[in-house]
Amino acid sequence: MDTEQAFETASDYIAAIMRRNRSPAEDWSLKPDWADQPRMHNVYPGVTPVPLPAAKVELASLEASLAGQPPGDGGAFTLPMLYEMLRDSYAYGGRRLAVTVNDDTVALPHYPRAVWSRGTASGGGLYPLEIYWVCGPGGPMLPGVYNYSPAQHGVQRLLIGDVTSQVRQAIAPAEAVGDQFLLVTVKFWKNTFKYEAFGYHVVTMDVGTALGTWQLWSRAAGVPLRPLLTFDEEALNRLLGVRTHEESVFAVVPLPGGGGPSPEGRPGLRVTAVPAERSRTVVRHPAVERVHASTVATPPPGDAPADQLKAARPGHSGGSGCSGGSGSGDAIKLADPLPLDATVRDALRARRSSFGRFSAHHRLGQAELAAVLRAGTLGARLVSDVKQPDGTPELTRLAVLAGHVDGVPPDAYDYDLATNTLLPLGVGVSASFLQRNYFLNNYNLEQVAAVVTVLARPHAVITATGQRGYRFLNAEVGAAAQAMYLAAAAANIGCGAALGFDNVSYAEHLDRRRDPGGDDDAREWPLLIVMLGHERQKAPDFRFRLR
Repeated sequence: MDTEQAFETASDYIAAIMRRNRSPAEDWSLKPDWADQPRMHNVYPGVTPVPLPAAKVELASLEASLAGQPPGDGGAFTLPMLYEMLRDSYAYGGRRLAVTVNDDTVALPHYPRAVWSRGTASGGGLYPLEIYWVCGPGGPMLPGVYNYSPAQHGVQRLLIGDVTSQVRQAIAPAEAVGDQFLLVTVKFWKNTFKYEAFGYHVVTMDVGTALGTWQLWSRAAGVPLRPLLTFDEEALNRLLGVRTHEESVFAVVPLPGGGGPSPEGRPGLRVTAVPAERSRTVVRHPAVERVHASTVATPPPGDAPADQLKAARPGHSGGSGCSGGSGSGDAIKLADPLPLDATVRDALRARRSSFGRFSAHHRLGQAELAAVLRAGTLGARLVSDVKQPDGTPELTRLAVLAGHVDGVPPDAYDYDLATNTLLPLGVGVSASFLQRNYFLNNYNLEQVAAVVTVLARPHAVITATGQRGYRFLNAEVGAAAQAMYLAAAAANIGCGAALGFDNVSYAEHLDRRRDPGGDDDAREWPLLIVMLGHERQKAPDFRFRLR
């Protein structure tokens, strides 16, 4: 398939992505030039980052945050909260040097290839998101636009002047309050240099991991944040001085409280500072640019998008795995979920990918599995402008391929949150199936206790919301993955998320009832897998913490 001709819309793109391992859309033998990789954060010549002051913000447990029970009653999202949320979620937390079977282990000891851990997960550890703080007159610094520097945990001043009116004009009137905003952008080259055309699929989930982290963190701090996913994207790109095909705003997060709407600023004021590019050669991917353009051009959904999205819910109609399972076995009532008593901050600091550390010698307990499944379901409910205030209806659901779980026979199961049960599909599961359909060499799936799949109906979502709905859906998938990572860290079990699997094989295995000649648009597709289990005892490790 010629990728430069195939991907015109998100609908075309997701159809090709789901079958990329059966009908490759590009030359997957191409290797990234790691010696010429882009920087992992923006650097502006002549701009010195201003360190953010230390602050002590007490956070509730991950359990309380997932349940939506913050310790406070809302109010202002203070600047100390902003500083701590950025530090806990996106600042460099330590250097990763553990001995694993991941293919970058040989390079990690060399400083130019150093990998720095952060609280929020990112596909391939690339972190292609940039965070801009639009500070109004009510903030602690001069009004303007600041870029967050995760390496220094500081901000780089890019513009002086009140531009909050431009942000308010670009978002829905109901959200145009306050004078503090976070703008989250995607820099495509930071991801496509490794993943090429596949990079857009990866990076749209990265947006969800960041927003999911911030929702869990802010609820734990008592002031929940509500990200916006629909707005005038081109207007905000002009404000930041970025070109839409290179970098684009994917989310706006208003910070409650602070100053009220300020007088109109100078019209047309925008950022002119340009970050220095490390790569000598920057490759444009027209296919990715066209897919992104199709999502930008999609008009926002109506005033009640949740009503439109109900038809796209997993299992609503025509999809596989409807609640209740398809096998002949009885539903398995899981043990009560293990309480996730660690604070959100502690879970973020403990989060990591297991990369082949799994060991089947210690079976996964039902309470541990139930805790992660509950977290993945609740954490996926991004409360944004795309849904009703309660975050429903969710666009994803979870299924489990269990192999080494106490009291759970090896099989594939639907998970039901309301009853905390596994509903058997009766299709079985084997280590050979799991390993054969996984295409990287960093996990031994025979040693994994359970593989959780995040399922959705992407074509139905796009039909309901337009091409931009693909971004809404992948953000929810990313939020689910991040919540499962944090739950696993709080439960002290191993976890690893991956996209390198055969989506078609998983879809067929989880729904053997489906007519092979049926409509792919109605099918539920596995979009991500999350591996769970206990890790080997006394595995070699090296801990180098920055904080």
